[in-house]
Amino acid sequence: MPVKNVEEYISCHKHWEEELRQLHEMIITTDLEPAIKWGAPIYTLEGKNVVGIGAFKNHYALWFFNGALLKENTSLLVNAQEGKTKALRQIRFEKGDEIRTSALLPYILEAIQNQREGKVIKPVKQKELIIPPELAKAFNSDPELRSAFNMLTPGKQREYAEHISNAKRETTRLSRLEKITPMIKDGSGLHDKYKNC
Repeated sequence: MPVKNVEEYISCHKHWEEELRQLHEMIITTDLEPAIKWGAPIYTLEGKNVVGIGAFKNHYALWFFNGALLKENTSLLVNAQEGKTKALRQIRFEKGDEIRTSALLPYILEAIQNQREGKVIKPVKQKELIIPPELAKAFNSDPELRSAFNMLTPGKQREYAEHISNAKRETTRLSRLEKITPMIKDGSGLHDKYKNC
């Protein structure tokens, strides 16, 4: 079940609860507004995504949607998906790392200023959605599945299509289709289970 607000997200991640709360409390001292998007806390300025926080198995992170534009404060920033992510940058923390507001707040303030000035990295045009034959056949026999798939975001549609297409054997493709059908009908993304409690 998706989380409804930042407090619920933080409470769901007991291992990082104290650390996530510290980051949240620091961020809300700025002009950013908290929201939940993609199952995680995102902080916006006039509806535009600026920063987010997230809990993972071995670390937690503070990320910047246009982090590649940060010029004043770059030493802690990493690209989580080198070669895939053009704008997004994050600061990763592990258990025991100190959250120093004096070090982190300048990153956030610079990101806010960049957003105010309209400095953004435009996303690259998305890849074409190619429906694998197994999924197309399932659509023909199950209109509810087709309808639910069409309600998903383009990114979620692509994840499902690629998940099936990437399997080499037909039996694996059909097995994957069987497993994801209820997820599609539920409106979930392929990786949503990792984003919630």
